[in-house]
Amino acid sequence: MIMFTGIIEEIGAVARRSGAELAILADKVLGDLKEGDSVAVDGVCLTAVAFFPKGFVVQVSPETYARTTLGRLKPGHAVNLERAMRADGRFGGHFVLGHVDGVGRVVSVRDQGEFSLWQFNAPDEVSRYLAPKGSIAIDGVSLTVAGLGDDSIAVEIIPHTWAETSLNERRPGDPVNLEADLIGKHVARLLEGSAATQPQKQPISEELLRQSGFME
Repeated sequence: MIMFTGIIEEIGAVARRSGAELAILADKVLGDLKEGDSVAVDGVCLTAVAFFPKGFVVQVSPETYARTTLGRLKPGHAVNLERAMRADGRFGGHFVLGHVDGVGRVVSVRDQGEFSLWQFNAPDEVSRYLAPKGSIAIDGVSLTVAGLGDDSIAVEIIPHTWAETSLNERRPGDPVNLEADLIGKHVARLLEGSAATQPQKQPISEELLRQSGFME
């Protein structure tokens, strides 16, 4: 299984876009990246198919363009880059597959001293799998859910994340790729399956997870 951690290695930039091909300027990820290797671009798992001086090329399907933010990329756009996790690598974030569950938008950004509180709207296909203090990947960045609304999520961004990812270029209204935590999705599936025999399904909540033994 191809896995990422949500710990961004560097900020790349779109060099050109031509049909299915997307050329990305990069530096650090080129170190051992080979043709056929997987790399996450703004949280989307793609395959490196060619290289050029100071960059690499990936191929993006029409469906991926349509279901992620990659369809809006133009030359010069900053993108988060992460190579697939090595089997002997250190795991620093959370389980990220690079399979985007939905596209949300930045709602607001509020400074809180050295930190900033970000609010994003989240479609139901993402928010239904989230829990307070759980994990979410936003444009490929591993973050912790600080708050949940009916159709929104809040996360706190530390100065390091602000400086080392392309989130520092996002503004209210900008779209972002969202991927719910893999474990959360499996837990939700198990709970929904067990509730299928009940007259009414219980909404997934922090209390339900605790009662089911998934949280203390």
